[in-house]
Amino acid sequence: MATDKSKHLNCVLDSHKIKNEQKLLDKHIAKKNEIKEALAKKHGSDLYDPFNSGSYAKHTAINTKFDFDLVAPYKRNTFDTLKGMYESVYDFLYDKYKDQATIKKQKVSIGLEFFADADGDIVKVDVVPGRELNKDQYKDDSNINLYVYSQFGSIAAGSERIKTNPKAQIANIKDHADKEAVRHNIKLLKIWKVQNNGKPKSFFLELITIKAFDKKDITGETWDKLKAVMEYIRDEVKNVSLPDPGNSNNDVADTLTDIEKTNLSNDMKYMIERIEENSDNIKLYFKVNEKHPCEEKKQEENKYGVKKEGVSAPPVTRFG
Repeated sequence: MATDKSKHLNCVLDSHKIKNEQKLLDKHIAKKNEIKEALAKKHGSDLYDPFNSGSYAKHTAINTKFDFDLVAPYKRNTFDTLKGMYESVYDFLYDKYKDQATIKKQKVSIGLEFFADADGDIVKVDVVPGRELNKDQYKDDSNINLYVYSQFGSIAAGSERIKTNPKAQIANIKDHADKEAVRHNIKLLKIWKVQNNGKPKSFFLELITIKAFDKKDITGETWDKLKAVMEYIRDEVKNVSLPDPGNSNNDVADTLTDIEKTNLSNDMKYMIERIEENSDNIKLYFKVNEKHPCEEKKQEENKYGVKKEGVSAPPVTRFG
């Protein structure tokens, strides 16, 4: 019997809901709040209210790979330089958590990966220190500057005054006319990326999905919409411009090389062709999280005594 592609994708989405891993999610939230309070205690009135800016805030998180991104926006005169800000926050987090976590300097953030607890769970929080663009204007415009520790797209390591606006990035999805469909397609592409070792950053997939919805008339059931987005990526990825909503001068399309764009275009082309040739192939590219099968699949397993269908999914280790 042929696979109902939309029905399968809906099952995939259900199985990857973060509420299915509520216990682990709660641990991430608790640790994020702890770090937020520690930074507030350290810097007091020099720090505006830190906030989450990642997939959890955008409602595009999946439960197989999820990181909390905690933006820490500092007042303009708190640090003389952005590098000084970055190093100071790193030193503070390292001194506080060195016995509990691996702390490392990343492109524009400081990554904290906490050691596995008694349940074997690992919590990861990326702290993004930023400094308001103009003195006393952050509460009005939410603009901040970041320090670039290592190469960030086309931006060289050690660069300062890299403007961004994480709240504008969140609003880019939240305010979209078809935000539910946009979020579902972003999640599905992230699931494909995680399960098939895809290259694009989640932010890239997020922006190109939104662009597809803005440029095309995307309607129909779940597969129809996903196929339309995949066709847009196939046809346009080599030439598309993806301005960062937080800084229009930063083209996120530049985070992929020409070869990587060609490979992504080919990936979309072959996936569409194979799924259209045989609907069962959709299960190879978009897999149900076997740890949390949807209700229909549970009933099927009970009826036939089958534990897994076809290709097994990779082990679940953390959110995404």
